[in-house]
Amino acid sequence: MSLPQQLRDESDFDQLPHNIPVSATIADIEEKKGFIYYFRFVIEVKTRGGSKYLIYRRYREFFNLHQILESKYYPDDPDRPGPNTCVLPPLPGKVFIGNKQEIAESRIPELNTYMKRLLGLPTWFLLDEDLRMFFYQTDQDCEQLPRALRRLRPPTRKVKTTKPKMDLFSSPRAEAMFDFRGNGKEELNLKRGEVIFLLRRVNTDWLEGTVNNQTGIFPESFVKIIKPLPDSDSEGEGGGHTYSCLRCFLLTPSGVETRDVCVQEDLTIQPTYKDLLSRMRNVFKVDDIALNYRDPEGDLIRILDDEDTQLMIRESRRQEDKVNRPVNQFSWELYATLSSDFSVYNTEA
Repeated sequence: MSLPQQLRDESDFDQLPHNIPVSATIADIEEKKGFIYYFRFVIEVKTRGGSKYLIYRRYREFFNLHQILESKYYPDDPDRPGPNTCVLPPLPGKVFIGNKQEIAESRIPELNTYMKRLLGLPTWFLLDEDLRMFFYQTDQDCEQLPRALRRLRPPTRKVKTTKPKMDLFSSPRAEAMFDFRGNGKEELNLKRGEVIFLLRRVNTDWLEGTVNNQTGIFPESFVKIIKPLPDSDSEGEGGGHTYSCLRCFLLTPSGVETRDVCVQEDLTIQPTYKDLLSRMRNVFKVDDIALNYRDPEGDLIRILDDEDTQLMIRESRRQEDKVNRPVNQFSWELYATLSSDFSVYNTEA
């Protein structure tokens, strides 16, 4: 008799392996920024053996797991489940419109209930490989540094914070000469006349600073430097997180629009095609666009999937020595065109 069959017959919880997850609770949510931004759930998992660890999962991973389990175990007749079937708890549905943080927050109680009921199913069900992999702590989970875990913190605990004193007369600073509306949460919104305290230089064209208790990046061309940053804060030498700059172009019959898009990612990132397409649609406010890159001969090549994206990155890295770029700028550039515009391609034989 197989182990699953034995456990199903005897329903003996004590026979479960020690590393089997038996409970899970959402400890916090964390925002992830990049070519797209999203929220993921920080989950504390407890095993039958008494160990605890954290995993990080997006809602779509919950959704994919639920679909897999339904296809394997959901009975044809919910009122008469068979020996190899069980009725799964309901999963909160998808939400397509609304503030992402508010949606994530609202899902926490429902997902906690879902996980509690899911891990409360018969012991043989807990041995399912897909279920175990979902709650398994991967190497990527181990590398994460949790920030607050506010839902695991005792309610009586008080955390004191102190703000560093800032010498307004000696700090590097600049004055906004024009209004600037940031594109995304990484970029500051500036109003003419505001004083921005400078933190570091991002690249030759962008600075990072703080104004109105907000920290972000902004183009240097919109401000007048009152007191410059020290030489040690020059390009590529600043501490803390680093913003990578992606140069992109929108080619239309009426002309070319150039943008430098800054994202909080490592320079070696290999984004997916869907992430890039979503980002470019947001940057240029045009939905019906296609993505392209220039090959070593200077011709535009259309990108259609993840394989094309990886090819673009590999080819651009081979040309790094021939192109002089800022230290934190991506080695590749994106060219967005209208989907129906094929005149930009070299069609000569």
